[in-house]
Amino acid sequence: MFIDYYLLLDILPASSLAEIKSAFRKQAIQWHPDRNPNGDTTKQMQLINEAYLILKDEEARKKYDIEYFKFTEFKKQHEYKKDNKAEEPKYEYSDYQFSDDVLRKWMDNAKKQAVSLAKETIKEFANIASVGLKETAKGMGKGLIMQISIGIIFLLIFALKDGCN
Repeated sequence: MFIDYYLLLDILPASSLAEIKSAFRKQAIQWHPDRNPNGDTTKQMQLINEAYLILKDEEARKKYDIEYFKFTEFKKQHEYKKDNKAEEPKYEYSDYQFSDDVLRKWMDNAKKQAVSLAKETIKEFANIASVGLKETAKGMGKGLIMQISIGIIFLLIFALKDGCN
């Protein structure tokens, strides 16, 4: 399966490494679980990481660009058209056959690394949320104890005041 990393990151094939990094960050922020708490962003985050892993590596990108040129020719021949009804653009093409087996293996490896990175991101997000909840609970507990202590002090002051009268 061929994945159009340039379309995925919303960049041109002539983009510099800095532009690729910037596009990766922009997409990663857009699809981060913090920004999409009600949706499953795992697959999109995996694709974004996979694209970045291939395009940031000079040798992998050269191989990808050669294959990408062949893919664009294939795409023209098969007249892929953007479906106006589709909510998201199509990035993955299962009907395109790779001519470079090394690149295919690299992309498969990048996919595995991306899955691992996405899992780590989700795990970190869960840990951060857990730590945040624990700290919030501690703070609320301390606040409650403080309010009770202040209440007891005021009760004692009023009791002493009433006892002196």
